[in-house]
Amino acid sequence: MAAGEPGDLDGYCFRFLPQKTFQCLSAPETASRLRQWSMLGRVAAQAFGFDQTFQAHRKDDFLLAFFKDPNVIPNLKLLSDSSGQWITLGAEVKKIEATNVPCTQLSMSFFNRLYDEDIVRANGHIIKCLDSFCDSFPISDELRKVLLVEDSEKYEVFSQPDREEFLFCLFKHLCLGGALCQYEDVLHPYLETTKLLYKDLVSVRKNPQTKKIQITSSVFKVMAYDSNGVCYPSTKSHEQTFSYFIVDPIKRHVHVLYHCYGVGEMS
Repeated sequence: MAAGEPGDLDGYCFRFLPQKTFQCLSAPETASRLRQWSMLGRVAAQAFGFDQTFQAHRKDDFLLAFFKDPNVIPNLKLLSDSSGQWITLGAEVKKIEATNVPCTQLSMSFFNRLYDEDIVRANGHIIKCLDSFCDSFPISDELRKVLLVEDSEKYEVFSQPDREEFLFCLFKHLCLGGALCQYEDVLHPYLETTKLLYKDLVSVRKNPQTKKIQITSSVFKVMAYDSNGVCYPSTKSHEQTFSYFIVDPIKRHVHVLYHCYGVGEMS
């Protein structure tokens, strides 16, 4: 049965968990950084619980049940394209598209290569380059170049599998920011915010056999369609408009990280 057809949802029930807070997003330091990056007021994290075993291979059924659930529809937040205000889902979702996002990284040493490859100086300052544009993004330093410019010499520093990792996706989204993003001169704020957000969203446990820490969450990048086309995360497509669903199969929680590209709160 194709994803999106009714009758194969196995009755997942969801509940909104408004008491679950994401410390990273509510911390004053993060708020001031998000303001600088033009993302403040346009990014949100929410938590929902579910009542049955999660099976990753049936993610489409699980996610369609999520979007159709009466506890999700009045609570799942998104930004209105017309008013720019936060609204809830409202529309009847007909189908979903979910992409698996690998989530295996346990250490921020993943980004040490930025120092090794002369993208960032030893003191943390990001090395500048001649100004150019890639899509709609201004490129004025080696970091943005390595994130965006596929034919640049340093692009290969991160392989394609590296770039698909959830940790890399979060880092890239924070570096690129919103419509009036003021870029950082040093790397630390990007790394620190990425780390805090990742820790808030992703669940880990110690493997009882090997005693090693392992990630238990599954991560999906999600789009939903109503009868008119894409309705979530936004009717307008942009590389910086996204919704990630981070599923903890042990606690039976779904964390939703949402951002809609635009001009963030200034004051």
